[in-house]
This record gives sequence, structure tokens and C-alpha cells, in this order.
Amino acid sequence: MASDQGRGTGAGAAGGHPADCDVTVQLSDCGRAEAEAIFGVLDQVFAGCEDVAPAAAGSGPEPTVWMATFDSSAHSGDPSDTPRLDAPVEALLTGDSHAVDEVVKVLGRLFEVRSTQDVSGEHERESRLLLASR
Repeated sequence: MASDQGRGTGAGAAGGHPADCDVTVQLSDCGRAEAEAIFGVLDQVFAGCEDVAPAAAGSGPEPTVWMATFDSSAHSGDPSDTPRLDAPVEALLTGDSHAVDEVVKVLGRLFEVRSTQDVSGEHERESRLLLASR
């Protein structure tokens, strides 16, 4: 995954699944380890629409936002373990309301959700979560 670059939620339509199942997850206030941990467990549960491993560390600064898109309709089971986060991580989920709900449920089973803010639009929903280790 190009961790600091993302695709719009419509990108998955060409990949053989409905675009309204795509959820874009943006992580901020975290480093590479936390992004890898969160994206890794989401990739175990949902199919990633792109490579979800953050790009190899370079000599430049790390991104301030890590981004990946997941197909909420491609539920493949539960993760093998729950990762530990060194500090709380802010997650912004964007997509169809039902698709966002599916990803929020999984994150709620894996992490302590310290706060939730939702904004609903005509065709899309944003959900902002603060995730911490249980």
C-alpha cells in the first residue's frame, strides 16, 4: 500500500465487488507499528482493495495519515490475535453507512473505542473513532 496515498471509495467497482461495500480507513496520530497492527487485523477480517502493508520506511518523514480501503462484503473471519497499541489512534472511516457499521463493529471487538463521532451525508457516512488497546 502506498500508505500516504489512497483511492476514492468508488475504486473497488472495477475490482469485482460493489463500490458501496468499500470503506476507506484513515489513521492519524500514530506511527508505522500502529498502522500495520490495525490494517493487519482489518485485512484478516475484510479483503483489502489494495495492498494494506505500509510502504517500507524511507529516509524521509513518515506520513501523518495512513490510508487503506477495505471491502466490507468480503468478511473472511476473525483475526488470529488482537494487537496492542502503544498509544490511542484516531481512525476516520468513510463509506456507505452499512459498510462503515460493519468495520466499526469489528474495530469495537478488537479495541477499546474511547470516542465516536458520526456524520451522515446523503450517500456516505463518516465515523471518527479513537482506538486504544483493551
